[in-house]
Amino acid sequence: TIRPVRRSYYDPSSAPGKGVVWEWENDSGSWTPYDMDVGITIQRAYEKQHPWVDLSAIGFCYVIDFATMGQINRQTQRKRRVRRRLDMVYPLVSGTLPKSQSWPASPGVAAAPPVPACACPQCLLVMSVKATVSVAGPGTATLQPRKGPPVPPAAPKAPVPAPGAKAPDSMATVRGSLKPLAAQGGRRQAASTPALSSASSAASPPSMGSGKASRPGLGTLNRNHLQRLAIAQSRVLIASGVPTVPVKNLTGSSPVNPALAGITGILMSAAGLPVCLTRPPKLVLHPPPVSKSEIQSIPGISHTCRKTTKKQAKKGKTPEEVLKKYLQKVRQPVDEDCTICMERLSAPSGYKGPQPAVKPDLVGKLVKCGHIFHLHCLVAMYNNGNKDGSLQCPTCKTIYGVKTGTQPPGKMEYHVIPHALPGHSDCKTIRIIYNIPPGVQGPEHPNPGKSFTARGFPRHCYLPDSEKGRKVLKLLLVAWDRRLIFAIGTSSTTGESDTVIWNEIHHKTEFGSNLTGHGYPDINYLDNVLAELAAQGITEESLAQEKD
Repeated sequence: TIRPVRRSYYDPSSAPGKGVVWEWENDSGSWTPYDMDVGITIQRAYEKQHPWVDLSAIGFCYVIDFATMGQINRQTQRKRRVRRRLDMVYPLVSGTLPKSQSWPASPGVAAAPPVPACACPQCLLVMSVKATVSVAGPGTATLQPRKGPPVPPAAPKAPVPAPGAKAPDSMATVRGSLKPLAAQGGRRQAASTPALSSASSAASPPSMGSGKASRPGLGTLNRNHLQRLAIAQSRVLIASGVPTVPVKNLTGSSPVNPALAGITGILMSAAGLPVCLTRPPKLVLHPPPVSKSEIQSIPGISHTCRKTTKKQAKKGKTPEEVLKKYLQKVRQPVDEDCTICMERLSAPSGYKGPQPAVKPDLVGKLVKCGHIFHLHCLVAMYNNGNKDGSLQCPTCKTIYGVKTGTQPPGKMEYHVIPHALPGHSDCKTIRIIYNIPPGVQGPEHPNPGKSFTARGFPRHCYLPDSEKGRKVLKLLLVAWDRRLIFAIGTSSTTGESDTVIWNEIHHKTEFGSNLTGHGYPDINYLDNVLAELAAQGITEESLAQEKD
């Protein structure tokens, strides 16, 4: 992306010349500086000892009251505090001041005398873009430089810095024409360096040949045209073997990736390597449109939709009766801690809540994994859980019985669409659509009787229509029937509580990209999700149980 830049000069008697900056207090309590022209207007009225200044003359419906140091909105009468700082120091230049300068250049002003050409890779890329623009047609929008205060006419001689002042850099100098890199046929920069000419910032881009009229410059192009030009030049460099620096997340909130790309570009340029910027990858959440006639059912799976209703409470068995199936009594406990209450197994249970109908000193061992606990603690843990007739060892997570969850009622649709996922070009795609409406929490949820939200539904997820992909789908159907896909809790992304969230079984929600980590290609995903399903007690054996 190419954006205009500029450097402005102000009179030493103005606010920036004196190091004065005016600021207003925003809603968060921090201070925001006014635009330079607004600050100059406020400072001019302040120095003339006016009691107030009306900013409507420069396009703002505010009045600055110097007596109270406040900003008053003329329409809403809202008042904000303002302040005047004196610690902003700008560099000074001596001699005749040039006009305020910017890049791209404005057409219509004669070129200044030439200066030595810069042959760095960055300048070569910029100059090639400018040379291409000189033969391009005008765009739909014009980039207008901001009007500055009146200054003397430009002098061809560069200003000389005052003693002790920082010399102005060459940002305001716009270099002239250069043949596009495409015309060089990928030749290295050292082979031949085209001559460059310089012009003041108000000069029009030089023509490509003698005797031709000057053409519109970058100032006549809108953002889309500039982006296409930059991408075209990048493709030339890529085709000639130049390394590229991808810039990602340019439109996101995080500045990390663009900053890293910029630093990398600077380092590569300093090392003498050409650098070009590539277009950031796009997020592709959904496949191309699919008609109803193209949607197919999945081989080996009946129906294309599955619904869940509210949980049916299990009756007739007490917690003690449920645990009796999974435990063996231990007559002489070992000298270890119960990992639930952290008391010694040889001592009574340390659980202080509602007391179950079990003696606190009884100890039992789970038959599969062999871990030992107080029976008192296991009954209390079961009563605090889903009470669905299953038990999960708190030490090794071994599941006893059939584990179910607290997923609210909803609908799961699944079918095949005629598009391939990245990394799975040899097969079509299984699309899963989850839809859960908002509602009221039941007795098994964190806040019974309170409403819950359901954000982002319907949610679209994708699997490859391969043998392993269909296996994963069959197990996800079991997980859906057991209400284990979703739960009600606090969202880890938004922080919202009492909302529908994923329940430790990861899904791929990006169809054609993998920018968030929830897309393809991902060669390990199917194996990972099978492991996550097994951790919920859902394996191939579960399929046989469901048939029974």
